[in-house]
Amino acid sequence: MDTTLARISHLPAPAEGSFADSLVAGLAKSPKELACKYFYDEAGSRLFDQICELPEYYQTRTETALLTRYAPEIAALMGPGMEIVEFGAGSLRKVRILLDAAQDLRAYTPLDISGGYLGEVVRALAAEYPALTLRPLVGDFTLPLSIPDLPGNPRRAGFFPGSTIGNFKPDAAMALLRRMRGALNGGGLLIGVDLVKDPVRLHAAYNDANGVTALFNKNLLARANHELGADFDLDGFAHYAPYNAMAHRIEMYLVSLKRQSVSLCGQRFDFAQGEAVHTEDSHKYTIESFREMACRAGFNPRAVWTDEDRLFSLHWLESR
Repeated sequence: MDTTLARISHLPAPAEGSFADSLVAGLAKSPKELACKYFYDEAGSRLFDQICELPEYYQTRTETALLTRYAPEIAALMGPGMEIVEFGAGSLRKVRILLDAAQDLRAYTPLDISGGYLGEVVRALAAEYPALTLRPLVGDFTLPLSIPDLPGNPRRAGFFPGSTIGNFKPDAAMALLRRMRGALNGGGLLIGVDLVKDPVRLHAAYNDANGVTALFNKNLLARANHELGADFDLDGFAHYAPYNAMAHRIEMYLVSLKRQSVSLCGQRFDFAQGEAVHTEDSHKYTIESFREMACRAGFNPRAVWTDEDRLFSLHWLESR
């Protein structure tokens, strides 16, 4: 089937000023915070792709190896004639493994908040899979989801790799799983989950030697400058990402290196020297704790795959 960029559809979205509203509201809080979902404009998505290639960032290569090794088992559990729905169009290398292994695949529906990045995904896949029905959707999967049905209403298999579920606090993660279950119309979900491990290894993964993660974190400020006319001094903030061992999570911050004032949307926000702005959490799970949460979200945990070092896990969940 011929696939063109004109066929990208938009799910219901927040008001146009949602990025601005979110930043203003977050900076007015004490302590200050910024929503991590706004990392992923075109520049942020490209920076994250670079992060995935870093030697310290074990998640991507470990998850990709698991997908490659267990693709036949995964395809058998998904069953034939499925529509694969990816929540957050990530590395094409990962989804290609599923597309190649799937039996009688009906369609691939990538859902992403960045229309520009989604366009790149569509261009690449349309060239490689000219017979595959592609249904790109621009939307925010953290909001209520209503994905248009295909003719015949084939079963859906959700794909949520990269341990993105870890960016949500446990209650919010469970609520997200429930929304995904509803959007999948009774289908299953293949989800990647990062595991609790040596804090030294975790620290290195989020504080890489080349500083790419720091650029990714600061891209929130660069985006505010570019899109909203803010005047953040990027050199006036430092990336800081410690591991909270008690809460089993990486906590990411932008720390003001000096006393400064920033103009944003007609308002001024003061920062004290050393003041931290929270930008992201990355929760880590044990296999048992994640399966328990999936059960409470209305899924039946079926298969789970992990590497020999138990760094990362893949879970196949079925709706009940």
